[in-house]
Amino acid sequence: MKKKQNVLIKGTKDGLTLFLNDQCSYEELKKELDEKLTAQYINQDDYPLITVRIDVGNRFLTDEQIEEIKQLVRHKKNLVVDDIVSNVMTKQEVQRILDEQEITSVVGIVRSGQVLEVPGDLLLIGDVNPGGTVVAGGNIYILGALKGIAHAGCSGNDEAVIAASVMKPSQLRINHCLNRAPDQYDENESHEMECAYIDDSYQIVIDRIKVLKQLRPNITKLKGGF
Repeated sequence: MKKKQNVLIKGTKDGLTLFLNDQCSYEELKKELDEKLTAQYINQDDYPLITVRIDVGNRFLTDEQIEEIKQLVRHKKNLVVDDIVSNVMTKQEVQRILDEQEITSVVGIVRSGQVLEVPGDLLLIGDVNPGGTVVAGGNIYILGALKGIAHAGCSGNDEAVIAASVMKPSQLRINHCLNRAPDQYDENESHEMECAYIDDSYQIVIDRIKVLKQLRPNITKLKGGF
């Protein structure tokens, strides 16, 4: 009977993907991985660097084991570890995701020099004065005037949005994208609620709140809407 392979190596246009069996022992896996990489990838300085992605399936690896796997691959001079992916999530990762999906409601005014920061979505019933800052891992909704700084998606979410009843910020940020406010506002303009989001050219644009229904259809799990 043919022995089951614990390490499957597949070439892709981006490099290599290593599929590691999640049913065998860790020591057995590590031994076979070393043997296969040694047999197939000779240490030669003139070989081009190859990017390696490692898929461990349903296996949980400790930080120490992750580092061991990385070092084992790196010892083959021409292999560079790009990422190690697993289907298993730690309790800390699950809690972080739950926190980022939580909506924090605050009633009050964020004054100059104050910073209000939440891990998930922020619903502020009040104003953000010039010099005040609101920061959220998710979306920011302000039922009031935004005249200070708003930073949404700070944990790496490009899909985050900023909405305000009165949109006159000194600065808008969504993830790493930044948009400075105009030098002056038209006092005669409509005071319709507006939203800011990152468009296809990776620029922050401000538009009417009604566009969110088409741009971010999954922004809420509530049925109905406008």
